[in-house]
Amino acid sequence: MGKTYRFMAFDLGAESGRGVLGTLEGERIALEEIHRFPTEGLTVLGVRQWDLTRIYTDLLAALTRCARDRTPSLDGIGVDTWGVDFGVVARDSTVLANPVHYRDKRTDGMMDEAFKVVPRDAIYRATGIQFMQLNTIFQLFSMVRARSPLLEAGESILLMGDLFGYLLSGKKSCEYTNASTTQLLDPWKKTWNDALVEKLGIPRRLLLDPIEPGTVLGPILKAVADETGIDPDVPVIAPATHDTQAAIAAVPASGGEDWAYLSSGTWSLIGAEIDEPCVTDESLAQDFTNEGGVCGKISFLKNIFGLWLVQECRREWARDDQGIGYDIITREAEAAEPMRSIVDVDDPRLLAPESMPSMIQRICREKGLPIPETRGQIVRCALESLAVKYRQRLRGMDKILGRTTKRLHIVGGGTQNKLLNRMAADACGIPVIAGPVEATALGNILIQALAVGAIRSLEEGRRIIADSFEVERYEPRDTASWDRAAEVLG
Repeated sequence: MGKTYRFMAFDLGAESGRGVLGTLEGERIALEEIHRFPTEGLTVLGVRQWDLTRIYTDLLAALTRCARDRTPSLDGIGVDTWGVDFGVVARDSTVLANPVHYRDKRTDGMMDEAFKVVPRDAIYRATGIQFMQLNTIFQLFSMVRARSPLLEAGESILLMGDLFGYLLSGKKSCEYTNASTTQLLDPWKKTWNDALVEKLGIPRRLLLDPIEPGTVLGPILKAVADETGIDPDVPVIAPATHDTQAAIAAVPASGGEDWAYLSSGTWSLIGAEIDEPCVTDESLAQDFTNEGGVCGKISFLKNIFGLWLVQECRREWARDDQGIGYDIITREAEAAEPMRSIVDVDDPRLLAPESMPSMIQRICREKGLPIPETRGQIVRCALESLAVKYRQRLRGMDKILGRTTKRLHIVGGGTQNKLLNRMAADACGIPVIAGPVEATALGNILIQALAVGAIRSLEEGRRIIADSFEVERYEPRDTASWDRAAEVLG
C-alpha cells in the first residue's frame, strides 16, 4: 500500500469558512470537516469590510483542532477564497487595514469614471474579463480617485487567498487564478498589463508577479506551529486560491462530449474549460470572462448573482424567525405556484440592497409581473429566475465557442438545493450532474496533491474524485414552459 497523504484545505466563502482535512490513500480521497465558522463582514464607520483578525483566529482554531484531535503532521496547507478583494501590506510587513468588502459602495460609479480614462472595449480586449463594479480594477481606481493614503503607505497588495497564505507562512505571493479576477492581467502573457495599470494611475509596485497554482510558499511560520501544535515542517501551498477555480478543478468530468460547469453558491459561475483566451466582439457583447484556470486552462465563464438572493432573504426573515432554515424556505418555494414571476438576477440593484425581498418585489412591480408576496413565492421567483439565466448564459456561451453543451456539472454548496438542480436541468434542456458538494475544498486538495507529487495530473485527480463521491443525475423534462419564461428576459 502506498503512502497516505493528508492536506488541510481552508475554503473561505462570503458567508462561511471551513477547515477541511483531506486524506488521500491510493485511489480514494476522504474529507472531514474540522472547523466551520462565519466569515460575514462588518460595517465600521460606513465601510463594509472583512474581519481579518476573526477569520485568522478561526484558521488557527482549525489547525489546533487538527493537531489535537487528528494529526499534527500534514503534507500541505492551502487557502482558497473569493476573488477581487485584497489587503494592503506595508514595507514593515504590517497589514494596514481590514480588507474592504466587494459589496462596499466605494465602487459605485467607478466603472463609468474608469471608462473616461480607458474605454470599456479597450479594457476588455486587454484583459478578457467581464465587467463588474466590484472588480479589483475598480476598487483600486476608487482608491486612486480618493487619494487613499494606503496607496502611498503600502508596499504590496495581497488578494485574500494570498493574504491568508502570508499570515500562515510569512511569504508574500500573488497566485495566478485569483490575479486574473482583478481585470488587470494580460490573459495571454499571464502577467500584469502594465499599460492599463499606468493609465489608471495604479502604483505598479503594489502588484507582485503572479505564481502558478501549486507553488509551495514555504513551511508554516514557527509562531503558528507553536501556537497550534502543527508540525513546523508542514508546507503552506498556494492552491488555486480563487475558490471558483478550485471548484472547477474538482469537476468529476471525463473527456468525450462537450460539458459545462456551474459552480453554485453565493455566486453562480457557469462556463467551460478552454485552452486559449476567447476575446471577441461577441464575447465582449455578452460580457463573458476569461479567468485563469489550473494546469494551463482558461475558464470561459459568466458570473451570475447566485444563491445570494436566497441567502439575503433568509437573513432578513431570520430577524423575526430565528429558526428559519434553507430547508424550510425551499419547501415553501417548491409548494408555490410555478412560473409566476421571472426577474433578471443580474440587475445591479440586487448586488447589495437594503432589503432583498423588497427589491425582488419592486423589480416585479416595475416589470408589470405578479408581485410575489409569501416567502415561498419570493424564493421560487429567485430560483426560477436563476435557472432561466443559466439557460440564457449557456446558450450564449455555446454560440460564442461554436459548440453544443451536452451535460452540465453543478458543483459546490448549491448542489444541496435539489429544487434548483431540477430547474436547471429542465431550463437548460440537458442532463445535470450534481456533486460533489465540497468541490472547492477538493480542488484545493487536488492542487496541493499535485504540488507534492501525490498525483500526476488533473485528469487523475478528477478520476479519484469521481470514484470517491456520489453524484446525482437530473434528466430534463418538458422544457416548453421554460421556453416561455425565457422570453420574459429576452
